[in-house]
Amino acid sequence: MSKKICGMNIADRNLLISGRRATMRKFQVTIQFEMNDEFAALVPPHRIYINRLIEQGIIDHYVVTMETQRVWITFSAEDKKDVERYLAKSPLFKYWTYEIDELFMVDGLHYRLPVVQLN
Repeated sequence: MSKKICGMNIADRNLLISGRRATMRKFQVTIQFEMNDEFAALVPPHRIYINRLIEQGIIDHYVVTMETQRVWITFSAEDKKDVERYLAKSPLFKYWTYEIDELFMVDGLHYRLPVVQLN
């Protein structure tokens, strides 16, 4: 019989305390779009939505190039279906063609501890 705290299994409680990110995987989304006036009018509400996902820790990186009209987004999610649900809520969704790839490894300066410098 598993131990319970406050009517909850310890494993369930630990997952709740540690938050959703305990089971999160990383996904890279590549989006292709074509800019027009209708698209441009929807950018401000789209940015509000993206900012909220960044603040919630769902989006790690959001990068746009106008040179090739492409977007790269790194998501933390349980699976590809979750990523698609997040994408579909954007006001710009109907203008996109996209690919979702699960990432095997993510590394970079932002994923490391800061270097300690003694004065």
